[in-house]
Amino acid sequence: MPGAVAPALTVFAVLGVVLAVIDARTHRLPDAVLVPGAGVVLVLLGGAAVAVGEPLRAIGVVGGAAGAFFACLGVHLARPASFGGGDVKLAGLCGAVLGWIGPDAVASGIALGFVAGGVAASAALLAGMRGASIAFGPYLLVGTWGRLLAGP
Repeated sequence: MPGAVAPALTVFAVLGVVLAVIDARTHRLPDAVLVPGAGVVLVLLGGAAVAVGEPLRAIGVVGGAAGAFFACLGVHLARPASFGGGDVKLAGLCGAVLGWIGPDAVASGIALGFVAGGVAASAALLAGMRGASIAFGPYLLVGTWGRLLAGP
């Protein structure tokens, strides 16, 4: 990825750590942190698209955000007790960042987050923690970063 996207990824990394810690402790992804942070990342991604001379790349960012948001909104509507509204918004942000690479990255990064969350839930069940809930935000972030670090 070009250096122009580094500021957006830096803010996304810091925001991700903050959100993962909050979610792990409280099972909440507060709008007061998520929404302004996502706004900053989106503006930086838009600026990066212009800086690299590919303003149409911003369409991939918006498409990735929308695709991940609406796919996860479907999960939330189907199983609201297991997938919260904050997770839906975080998925939209993750989709935006992955959208910089392309639609395949959005799909695989979000899917990787679901796989990581499923592994964690399975481990909790195997450990005898029936009925325990896991915070899903950190796993969305793990899937996103796993896909980002895998490259284009």
